[in-house]
Amino acid sequence: MNSFSQIRNAQGERIDASFHPGEKNQTLVILGHGVTGNKDRPLLVALAEGLAARGWPCLRISYAGNGESEGSFADCTITKEISDLQSVLDTLPAGTKVAYCGHSMGGAVGVLTALRDERIACLITLAGMVMTRNFCQREFGDVVPDKGNMWEDETCPLSQAYVDDLHQHESTLAAAEAMMVPWLLVHGSADDVVPIADSEAAFAVAPQPKEFLCIAGEGHSFCDASYPQVIDAIAAWLQAHHG
Repeated sequence: MNSFSQIRNAQGERIDASFHPGEKNQTLVILGHGVTGNKDRPLLVALAEGLAARGWPCLRISYAGNGESEGSFADCTITKEISDLQSVLDTLPAGTKVAYCGHSMGGAVGVLTALRDERIACLITLAGMVMTRNFCQREFGDVVPDKGNMWEDETCPLSQAYVDDLHQHESTLAAAEAMMVPWLLVHGSADDVVPIADSEAAFAVAPQPKEFLCIAGEGHSFCDASYPQVIDAIAAWLQAHHG
């Protein structure tokens, strides 16, 4: 694998990435974050380190406008991040067997990308956002787009483009029903950001092979105590369906 130091999206913005080498040289697990996140969130770092220790090379990415990547946060949408992910895929050597693991909105990005891009051969979603319109209305319904911020964070302005994009997609259920790759869905029962009902709805319509893991009492971003369980589940899924 290359150093991934010069990944650029369709707009020419550099996408920050960190690579964790592993023994399985012809495979790669790409890890994508959720809205307001970045590649250095504790969950993604723990997953990359844990999976790489089990032989699975991992690439953590910050979508454009997040973390140390170039671009504006106000431009971040699911649609743009699908394009960003495809730009990452474009940098990989031919024949690389790719699994994508996405958290929260990054899960929605993965589902919609896997549906249209056959380079993703295996899918994992963690607290994956499914009902995108409902999420936007529930979390930001009282915020004025282009004036207010997400969760009162001034570094994360709520843009009209973001609102319109989540409403346009409405949900990822149609993509879930048409999914053609093995899919592991992991969700905490106490998630108060993306309810576990989102993953349950996607799992209900997705074809086999699929697996659903509910982690009792866990919240949206998981925690140190549950990281080993999540890592073990992903490693077992990859071994069964991506080896």
